[in-house]
Amino acid sequence: MVAQPARQESAEPPAVAPRGPAGAPVAEDQRQVSPASLRQQAARSDRALRQRRAQEYSSLYHVLDRNWTLMAPVLAIAVLLNGLATFSVPPLLTVLTAIPAVGLVAATSLAIRIEREHCATAMHRLLVLLVMIALPMALTGMSLSYWTIRADADWSDSLGLMIISGALAAVILNRRVIALIASQIGLWTGATLVVGTIETWVGLVLGVGLGIFVGQRENRVNAATVRAQIERERAQQRAEEILNDFEQTGQGWFFETDRRGAIVYVSAIVGQILNRKVLIGRPFTEMFVTDPQGQESERTLAFHLNARSAFSELAIRAAVPEEERWWSISGRPIYDSFGNFLGFRGSGHDLTEKRRSEEQATRLAHYDSLTGLANRLQMAQTLEKILAAPNLEHRACSVFLLDLDRFKQVNDTMGHPAGDALLKMVASRLERAVGEGGRVGRLGGDEFQVIMAGRHRREDLAALARRIIHDLSEPYSIDGHRVVIGASVGIAMSPDDGVTSEAIIRNADLALYAAKDGGRGRHHFYAADLHSDAEERRQLEQDLRDALVNNGLELYYQPVVQTVTERITGFEALLRWNHPERGMLSPAKFIPIAEDTGLIAQIGEWALRTACQDLTQWPESVRVAVNVSPLQFANPALPAIITNALAAAQIDPQRLELEITESVFLNDDEGTEAMFAALKRVGVRLALDDFGTGYSSLGYLKRAPFDKIKIDQSFVRGATIRGSRNGAIISSIVSLAEALGMETTAEGVETLDELDLVRMLGCSHVQGYIYEKPLSMVSATQRLQTGLTAIARGPRAARATRQTMLRKVVLDHAGQQYHATIRNISTTGAMVEGLWNVPPGTIFRIVLAEGSVVTATSRWCQEDRMGVEFAAPLQLDESGRIAVLGSVTGRPRNPLLRSAGEAA
Repeated sequence: MVAQPARQESAEPPAVAPRGPAGAPVAEDQRQVSPASLRQQAARSDRALRQRRAQEYSSLYHVLDRNWTLMAPVLAIAVLLNGLATFSVPPLLTVLTAIPAVGLVAATSLAIRIEREHCATAMHRLLVLLVMIALPMALTGMSLSYWTIRADADWSDSLGLMIISGALAAVILNRRVIALIASQIGLWTGATLVVGTIETWVGLVLGVGLGIFVGQRENRVNAATVRAQIERERAQQRAEEILNDFEQTGQGWFFETDRRGAIVYVSAIVGQILNRKVLIGRPFTEMFVTDPQGQESERTLAFHLNARSAFSELAIRAAVPEEERWWSISGRPIYDSFGNFLGFRGSGHDLTEKRRSEEQATRLAHYDSLTGLANRLQMAQTLEKILAAPNLEHRACSVFLLDLDRFKQVNDTMGHPAGDALLKMVASRLERAVGEGGRVGRLGGDEFQVIMAGRHRREDLAALARRIIHDLSEPYSIDGHRVVIGASVGIAMSPDDGVTSEAIIRNADLALYAAKDGGRGRHHFYAADLHSDAEERRQLEQDLRDALVNNGLELYYQPVVQTVTERITGFEALLRWNHPERGMLSPAKFIPIAEDTGLIAQIGEWALRTACQDLTQWPESVRVAVNVSPLQFANPALPAIITNALAAAQIDPQRLELEITESVFLNDDEGTEAMFAALKRVGVRLALDDFGTGYSSLGYLKRAPFDKIKIDQSFVRGATIRGSRNGAIISSIVSLAEALGMETTAEGVETLDELDLVRMLGCSHVQGYIYEKPLSMVSATQRLQTGLTAIARGPRAARATRQTMLRKVVLDHAGQQYHATIRNISTTGAMVEGLWNVPPGTIFRIVLAEGSVVTATSRWCQEDRMGVEFAAPLQLDESGRIAVLGSVTGRPRNPLLRSAGEAA
């Protein structure tokens, strides 16, 4: 049997130190000396708690209670009262039984100690139950019964005393049912042994049976209660351990405040983070600071504390001055059993990394991760915000779209890390160029965008575009290499060019294409006719793809003549496209499309193979020159492609000459030198094309193994005109080539005096209309069958190059203004249409462009056309066109792709 402990009424508990979630007391100063000391304190508290609980569990099985000592005077008084009731002296047996009974009960304290220390089994506890409870009650029952019988007294008094004694025993033992039953059975067993009647024995047997039944049932109930209590204690202990581990790992912390908002408990980790030793008793709000980004949360916390309402996941900044740290806190109000508010209890966890991740995600969603500029999404939102402004005057803006020229070459030749570094430098320069007046963003790849809010004059926008192009075109230094790129800019304005973001972006994109078609490195404003140009470009791209597949392209060959012997030594292969609907198209029309779409690599490989096959039909002394684009040159497979073409045609590699422009040196690195070395191992000749028109220095001539330098036609044209410096430039190039052991070829020779000049200056070869125009494969073969001797045919004197155009101008004569049209123009004169019967010698002031007025004299007149001569020659720009009129195209092109007129 297991005894049920009696309930102990306790007085009002004294004030104790506040405890944390694990039940450990918290010192006033937190005693946050170190994590190790905190763990030792928690271990000591945990051991004490386990000992206390072990005592509570064992008390459920103990049969004795300290209050049982109160039964000793009860038994003594019962015996004395029985003497008064019987008016007799107690017999000897009564004395011999009453004294041991009282003595045993009086020794309860000693028996309790013996039970706690030595009674570990159920048999031992049963023996204690019989000796300390059942035996004293039995001796008391025997004593009272025997005295009543010997005194022949009335049984009613004795029975009353025994009933009262049993009732007091039940009160003292309280809910210890097993001990209570043992006391009652012992009391009436002693009386039955003395009386010895059948009735008493039957009653005793029934009482014992009922007691055993009730005792067994109570024992089972007690065992179940003990097991449930143990499980609850284990669950509570496990929860406390988990909370302790949770606090010690720093994943979260707990707090409790009193009704005034002062802290009564907070996890030790909080004091360490805040670097404060004393937090107990301080206001809870001192743990946080007001931050501009967290003011709303701070106000929400104050509201909840004042309103005594629960709060959850409030993001608020911690009072850590050294760094920015954020916490997420949750709490609820606590009340006592009478509904009195006691304070708040809750938890918190670190939110810093999460907020940083959210801020990083937000930044990635709105800013370019590489350059730090606004990305496409944010630029679109900025433009939409401007265009949706409530005030119509605030909807004006200008959009610049920028595309980097030759950026792909950097990626292909130097690798993507170099390309990324270049984009960062471009972004920095672009921001400096734009300044505070606009927003700069990167749309992706090498595309950038600038948004200028408000109305701006076209002249100011043009000046900004020129400044951007100039700044971005300055050389860059990447990993010790000098890199030069360019930029093209398209500009669209709102509301002139559209009132929606889609329209503005589309029109700026069309303007960008127009700028790139105009030669790159320039800007272009949107114009309405660009839509038709875009459609034409798209159709030409598709037709060019079809022509490449269906052999719609062909090569023409222009002879290269040795100046000393006047014999043909080779040909330059030039690309031609006879469009089925538009007829013969100028390469200036379709080559930019091929470069932008990447078709130039396929076209270049086709040109190499075709030229090698055609070369097999010509004499062994004749060579062919094929232009190699920068994209082809950057392809590591180029030597293999050339080797296969030579092997398929079975020709000597020395008969193939590759013409390479200076642009391949924009990224002067080991890859460039390795490619030159590989090409020389193949055995082909190398020629530097368009010398003097590129961006590189002369330093590469020391390393590049060129066999020939080709003098660009821009230096030949006008070289014989008085005052021209072109002759001196040609002479310098020839001297440089001779010093380096290289041949020279003068391109674009059209007149006999130009031929005489280049021959006199020492050029070893000549190419131009003075000898022959480009010929088809069949015509070139027939020409060689007549012999290799070339005869110069052409005009003797050189005339300034004329440009065909239609330009409205205003002529002023003696204060009278006339409107006319210029049909063609050169640096020295022009043909004007629109004035009739103008006498020769008439002097006009002609307004060619805004801010540009020239004086001209009429030299002849036929019907409505007249020829005028300028008083002073006009200046040419870098592309060889009239500077005051602006260049029409001016795009540096691969010589393989030049038109028939330019090739001369």
